[in-house]
Amino acid sequence: MDENVELRERVLVVDDDPPLLRMLARSLDAEGFDVSVAADGGAALLAAERAAPDVIVLDVTMPGVNGLSVCRRLRSKGLPTPILMLTARDAVADRVAGLEAGADDYLVKPFAIEELIARLRALTRRGKQSDERLSYADLVLDTTARSAMRGTAAIELTGRESALLALLLREPGRTITRERAIDEIWGGAAEPNVVDRYVTRLRRKLGEPPLIRTLRGAGFVLRA
Repeated sequence: MDENVELRERVLVVDDDPPLLRMLARSLDAEGFDVSVAADGGAALLAAERAAPDVIVLDVTMPGVNGLSVCRRLRSKGLPTPILMLTARDAVADRVAGLEAGADDYLVKPFAIEELIARLRALTRRGKQSDERLSYADLVLDTTARSAMRGTAAIELTGRESALLALLLREPGRTITRERAIDEIWGGAAEPNVVDRYVTRLRRKLGEPPLIRTLRGAGFVLRA
């Protein structure tokens, strides 16, 4: 193989709407992605397990095995592939359900294809980060496996939980502002309170005594 030929990112697109599926496949192919498609949750599970893609676009609402179930099953099998969920519902509870299932990002229909592509680029860039282990006090984070250890307790993390924790671990004792976290982890496309929600999730997963402190009006800091 010519070493100068750039390998295309492999994306699996899952949606039960045939016109939308065809449009996404054409658009992503034109942007340089190696696209495979699945029209339902069962086919998505088989495709992801047969050849793990670099990123997955996954519709939430599908008959049979829906997107949330697909996401949970892939995560339970240890698949670390970044997952972008597509949903027609913008309620906070629906978005939280997707994140709790293991999704890394979500996009509400209808959406601009340019935004979808930008988010996929951001997810694949994060997925290419080198293997790195970060530690502080009794906490160790494996950024590649997206898992942590607090003492002897194993902690599973979503992609963005891992990215936020890594940001804090790389600069312990230094304040990380909400604006910086949103810029580096969400590509600048998120509401300010999303960082607070993720910090709450991390605190719950990391347990006691708390390691992430809130500095009112400033941001967050990792401090034992």
